[in-house]
Amino acid sequence: MEYRILGYDMQHIRAYLQPGEVIYAEGGHVVAKSPSVSIAFKAQGGLLKSLEREITGSRFFITELTGPGMVELSSFLPGRVIQIPLQGNGIKVESNSFLFAESGVQYSASLAPLGAGILGGEGIFLANFKGNGNVFVHALGGVSSYVLGPGEEIEVEAEHLLAFDENMQVTITRLGNLRTMILGEIEKEGIFFVKAVGPGRVWVHNVSLGQLVGKLARYFPAAQGGGPSVNLGGFQIGF
Repeated sequence: MEYRILGYDMQHIRAYLQPGEVIYAEGGHVVAKSPSVSIAFKAQGGLLKSLEREITGSRFFITELTGPGMVELSSFLPGRVIQIPLQGNGIKVESNSFLFAESGVQYSASLAPLGAGILGGEGIFLANFKGNGNVFVHALGGVSSYVLGPGEEIEVEAEHLLAFDENMQVTITRLGNLRTMILGEIEKEGIFFVKAVGPGRVWVHNVSLGQLVGKLARYFPAAQGGGPSVNLGGFQIGF
């Protein structure tokens, strides 16, 4: 598969498929396609894996696209598109960040270690990808990546965690005492950090969805008054 990542602040991706070549995408991300590209909705991996994905906040059915032709995909929010190559290994990805993957990669879900997803506010489960091929994910805002050697550690504010290699040891840590936690919540500063221990790769959003929604909510005081509102990534914003 050939592809081009386009744009800067709000990147999107254009993939060029050969005859019979298949990719699968999270629903709602397909922007345009060639008439020759066929599209189908499937429960990849059967009922159980589809239910696992549904629990993560993703879609029960995935969108399967078969070449030949061009497919353009984009996220719902501004940010960067990241290619993560897999060669028999696996990665865990924040569940709302998946764009698409090649057919040699399997897609399932797993419980976030020690409740990192629960405490980080990003849901109970992480998306899990394993196999051979490329996975493309979307980072809200910019993205930072780290390659850790054996025993090296990094602590990432939980809502900024994008992805990490599945073989890494991952735990959750709390920031400071009760007073620090209360002040952190008032200031919308992260109070839970995910500690990842190498060897392995870690990818980080430079903007969290919680921060973005919190900033936007300040401009919509009617959110508390029962007026019209929209749901953005699980957060309700009123107008």
